[in-house]
Amino acid sequence: MIRPFIIILAFSLFGCSSWLDRTFAIQESTDAQAVDSERDSGWIPLFNGKDLTGWTPKISGQPLGADPWRTVRVEDGLIRIDYDKYEGPFDNRFLHLFHDRPHDRYRLRVVYRFRGDQCNEGPGWAWRNSGVMLHCQDPRTMGRDQFFPVSVEGQFLGGDGTNARSTGNLCTPGTNVVIKGTLEQAHCINSSSKTCHGDDWVTAEFEVDGDGRIRHFIDGELVLEYEQAQYDPRDSDAKELIKDGPLVIDRGWIALQGESHPIDFREVSIRPLPETAASDAE
Repeated sequence: MIRPFIIILAFSLFGCSSWLDRTFAIQESTDAQAVDSERDSGWIPLFNGKDLTGWTPKISGQPLGADPWRTVRVEDGLIRIDYDKYEGPFDNRFLHLFHDRPHDRYRLRVVYRFRGDQCNEGPGWAWRNSGVMLHCQDPRTMGRDQFFPVSVEGQFLGGDGTNARSTGNLCTPGTNVVIKGTLEQAHCINSSSKTCHGDDWVTAEFEVDGDGRIRHFIDGELVLEYEQAQYDPRDSDAKELIKDGPLVIDRGWIALQGESHPIDFREVSIRPLPETAASDAE
């Protein structure tokens, strides 16, 4: 317990306003040091912890940048995707929050947690379901009513407290990948991860080596790998992107996903891969 005379002494020495100013200044200094430390380690924050600078939402049925329900916001230093302002059923209003430029060779770190209850009439498969979209198409090329960007998805799933349900999986809206030399056309492929029950924070990392290998890590453990992400010529959205270009994708945008269940993102950071091939151990 803080003793009254300590509070009185603090206020008498500095005054209420001065004492608060010093407190906030210390906090800002601590935050700045944390950012500097991240940069020194090679990690570059894509989320500044204060606002959505550098990020643009795309909700199915809405033009790029429009979010009339404040589905995504920054609260308590977190990117928060929430549906508390939705009226009526979810109605396929899938959200993707795009970072503002494409990347090719990088390691991405995302710290996330599921929380609360799913939106009214959200799809059953979307319960505690979200993800990060890699090698995304340019958000400006998405159709107004397009549900998902053509991309490679690092899928996040939360457990129900009892049953096994892996996270860090792969889903492929409009794409295919190669696994162990074979073209894989299944839409979703499970990882070997543990099940993440409850509302605890989970650290997911994705190592993306251009048109080569992509690896998924959950809490530091390698759980899935594949290579040669490529457009699926059977998909109507992908057909618009292929034209006369190559099928294999070597770069793209990054997007965080909202599929009807509330989710928070505490950190989104990126680190360029070295010029040499990505290491096999981390």
